[in-house]
Amino acid sequence: MGSADSKLNFRKAVIQLTTKTQPVEATDDAFWDQFWADTATSVQDVFALVPAAEIRAVREESPSNLATLCYKAVEKLVQGAESSCHSEKEKQIVLNCSRLLTRVLPYIFEDPDWRGFFWSTVPGAGRGGQGEDDDENARPLAESLLLAVADLLFCPDFTVQSHRRSSVDSAEDVHSLDSCEYIWEAGVGFAHSPQPNYIHDMNRMELLKLLLTCFSEAMYLPPAPDSGSTNPWVQFFCSTENRHALPLFTSLLNTVCAYDPVGYGIPYNHLLFSDYREPLAEEAVQVLIVTLDHDHTTSASPTVDGTTTGTAMDDADPPGPENLFVNYLSRIHREEDFQFILKGIARLLSNPLLQTYLPNSTKKIQFHQELLVLFWKLCDFNKKFLFFVLKSSDVLDILVPILYFLNDARADQSRVGLMHIGVFILLLLSGERNFGVRLNKPYSVRVPMDVPVFTGTHADLLIVVFHKIITSGHQRLQPLFDCLLTIVVNVSPYLKSLSMVAANKLLHLLEAFSTTWFLFSAAQNHHLVFFLLEVFNNIIQYQFDGNSSLVYAIIRKRSVFHQLASLPADPPAIQKALQRRRRAPEPLSRSGSQEGTSMEGSRPAAPAEPGTLKTSLVATPGIDKLTEKSQVSEDGTLRSLEPASPQSSADGCPAEEEPGQVWREQRRLSSASSSGQWNPTSEWVLSWKSKLPLQTIMRLLQVLVPQVEKICIDKGLTDESEILRFLQHGTLVGLLPVPHPILIRKYQANSGTAMWFRTYMWGVIYLRNVDPPVWYDTDVKLFEIQRV
Repeated sequence: MGSADSKLNFRKAVIQLTTKTQPVEATDDAFWDQFWADTATSVQDVFALVPAAEIRAVREESPSNLATLCYKAVEKLVQGAESSCHSEKEKQIVLNCSRLLTRVLPYIFEDPDWRGFFWSTVPGAGRGGQGEDDDENARPLAESLLLAVADLLFCPDFTVQSHRRSSVDSAEDVHSLDSCEYIWEAGVGFAHSPQPNYIHDMNRMELLKLLLTCFSEAMYLPPAPDSGSTNPWVQFFCSTENRHALPLFTSLLNTVCAYDPVGYGIPYNHLLFSDYREPLAEEAVQVLIVTLDHDHTTSASPTVDGTTTGTAMDDADPPGPENLFVNYLSRIHREEDFQFILKGIARLLSNPLLQTYLPNSTKKIQFHQELLVLFWKLCDFNKKFLFFVLKSSDVLDILVPILYFLNDARADQSRVGLMHIGVFILLLLSGERNFGVRLNKPYSVRVPMDVPVFTGTHADLLIVVFHKIITSGHQRLQPLFDCLLTIVVNVSPYLKSLSMVAANKLLHLLEAFSTTWFLFSAAQNHHLVFFLLEVFNNIIQYQFDGNSSLVYAIIRKRSVFHQLASLPADPPAIQKALQRRRRAPEPLSRSGSQEGTSMEGSRPAAPAEPGTLKTSLVATPGIDKLTEKSQVSEDGTLRSLEPASPQSSADGCPAEEEPGQVWREQRRLSSASSSGQWNPTSEWVLSWKSKLPLQTIMRLLQVLVPQVEKICIDKGLTDESEILRFLQHGTLVGLLPVPHPILIRKYQANSGTAMWFRTYMWGVIYLRNVDPPVWYDTDVKLFEIQRV
């Protein structure tokens, strides 16, 4: 039968379904078979031939027909799995049912009255109602559907290569085969790479799309951070009920990490061969991150301590239902597995950067946001992986693409979520000493970035990019300033030598953040000054020797420190500063430091094209909720500082606790604070001004300024290099205050970020699935869709 005929028949069946107000009997196979029996329709056809309005009409006007359609389609998938899909006809039926369910499910989820439908058991929906199937029928429809899809993903000659030697061998039965021998790709825990097969990849994609649609019920529930809500679809699929959980987890992970978009190393190769692996890799990473959506602040997630080998299961089972995907991810432990994962993710994240060298030479992948979520989950759930990432300079292969994305997206409002996740990852990494140490590696790869050219290290690149985000990103990035500076504080004790460019950028930030009107115009702006002073103190106390450029920059900008020390706090001065604010609304646009030329091949970050869709995000927690303070002991180990300890402000660290309390008090007193009508008081200014950690810098200036001035007078110098040479050989041993303890603010898991990740991830998946548009124009509740 021709494709046009089959489309016509399929369309006729859809019209019949929407016009029949009388329930159609489940046993009326002649009617139901029209939907899947012989149609040669693609998933795109199904979306075109089953309009949204008609699905909603059936849902409202003949609900029993929609119910029967759903369970008949599930029944066909179950039958296909049981018979292992041996005939072409069975394969076709499975694909058609899969497409139909992908189309219909979002409309079931959007209606609260229907949401429980798939979790009910359907009475009499057996195969002709034979008695022996009754116990099987007791399964809720959702469970039957998920188990059938899991089976079908390991169905020989349909989604995996058959292992039969000859046609004489009996056909493999999906129920008796060991699916661990049919993992889709070599990598973690599996050495054999099956022959690529286009048809198998396409079939896997259709089933994964259905799976993702099943999991997307989460999109139709409003964000509720306290619920720690588990998604019942994900929970069941990742439980011990699914006997394919391990091979499927491994197949998804390996498919993503083994994918090479370069076209087997030959430039422009993708123009000759179509790359059908990319959509599969993309679908795989989306399913993977959704199954790993697990808020481990509300339930104890399995973690690996340093003692387990990773082969033995953890003795203590976490309370509540266990998510096997999270469990497997947290227990990967072999070096070669870590290497495979890290290399794969780094290769894919760097792919868009390669594009800029030889335009169009490689296939440009679009799923870097999903990869960043996956990388985050790996680091968050598997501490051994995090340590592996940081123990060599391979971490820089992740850092550079992240900095590239941050710099590139800074002006684009539709990519504010990408900015957040990039910064979260760097915050997580910066809590580990090794990250700061790795940043000292010289930066020689020249990724075309719209930042000033400099000669220096990866630390310089990080500071230069952060400066660019703060001074020329759009307004909605302001909540990230605390995070960006916390990252710099965390790595600062380990930075051996900052370049002059990076040193000037840090001082430009201090200059901008310490203007009186900026300090007085919002309750927490002074925190940014505390962070920067802490950066300078860490470098002076712990890395003075190699940092003559920074010391020189501090000496040149010494007036900024003197102004801070004599900050006025009387009401008239505060009023005057705020008057000035009305005239000069942009603190950071003054380019107080010479920009210099940008890197070759770079283009300025562009704002979003008008009309671009974006999804809303929930607010992220403040830096005090995002991190917990730890102090570095003599031997390099960290000890956690209780946030409530009064002693933490006495030992020389900037006392953010008190300004924090003052700020919360101020917010309480000032009801108009949200509209920006916030009024600083003299008491408030004095409460934090007295704690500005200026002693070390003032002492440094006191000792060095006269010496530098003397050189300039003696030698009539205007030449920087002579002064720098003097500073390089200088020493302040015994002249500075006793070094303060190093304070690290480590990221801590919390339900606020877990909720943020959920909305961000589903927003990305919503926007990326446009062909077919699975969720478009359905009534999602987790986020809002906006046009830029």
